[in-house]
Amino acid sequence: MSKDISMNTSLQEKVDHLIDEQVVNWPMAKGNYEGLSEVKIRSLEFGPSTEMRVQFNPARIRSSAAKVDAKSIQERKCFLCEDNLPPEQNKVAFRDDYLILVNPFPIFPRHLTIPHVRHTDQRIKGRLSDMMMLARELPEFVVFYNGPRCGASAPDHFHFQAGNKGFMPIEEEFRYHPRKSLLIDRKDVRVFCVDNYLRKTLVFEGEQPDEIECWFNRVYRFLDTIQRNEEEPMLNILCSWDNGTWRLVVFPRQGHRPRQFYAEGGEQIVLSPASVDFGGVLITPREEDFEKLNTDLVKDIFEQVTLNKHDWELVKRIFQE
Repeated sequence: MSKDISMNTSLQEKVDHLIDEQVVNWPMAKGNYEGLSEVKIRSLEFGPSTEMRVQFNPARIRSSAAKVDAKSIQERKCFLCEDNLPPEQNKVAFRDDYLILVNPFPIFPRHLTIPHVRHTDQRIKGRLSDMMMLARELPEFVVFYNGPRCGASAPDHFHFQAGNKGFMPIEEEFRYHPRKSLLIDRKDVRVFCVDNYLRKTLVFEGEQPDEIECWFNRVYRFLDTIQRNEEEPMLNILCSWDNGTWRLVVFPRQGHRPRQFYAEGGEQIVLSPASVDFGGVLITPREEDFEKLNTDLVKDIFEQVTLNKHDWELVKRIFQE
């Protein structure tokens, strides 16, 4: 970053400056952000307050089709380690633990990647408070987390991402969703769920991050008991902060990629659902998949990767104890 940014400047202002600078001076970022103006988008409606937007974004093929098996990871350099960043890629520090980078393969008009300064595995345990503090310091963004088998293209290096607010349908849908149910209502935290919403969804709201983290950890521990073969319980998380209140949206999962991802020929659909897809924007790097997706296919894909009905009912019981 240029040296004319004051030490007293807010993190949000520093990040705004970083983005404005990178999309002008970094050719890769400049080209891909300009390319967003040509991205195709269409909408699929699934009843009241349930919309999925399908985005044809060829630059995202690197992430959507990323090889995340142990052998492939071992054979490539980590692209989130500071020593391996392109020389044109500038950064803003968050505390002493994270680097804030402009994502050069954007989904959002303003898209960030936020890796930890150390090369350590993608595990949310013990880092939810970091996520909430980032959301508070970046109030114009939604911060999100993809688990190691839930869309993270670098499961070997811990990172968050963030995108500008107002992009994902779930941000507004949740406020008015007719099937929203209140599970608990305590002084410092409220937890809701949404059934019949394509994906199983828990929403934590509150003014005290410790209380939100406490209830999140209960869900985490339960999921861990039923997914012992996973690196961590399968989930995606969205986090935002507005007017003194945090909102944490958690999507428990049971699968990484749908069978259509591995199919051949005309049956194949390169869609690897991650946080943004669960938030209501389906990222398709191939035009044939963009054209092919319909309500029946999307329902089938989410039925495969979201938590099954039996375990979902058990998750909701956590809040009755």
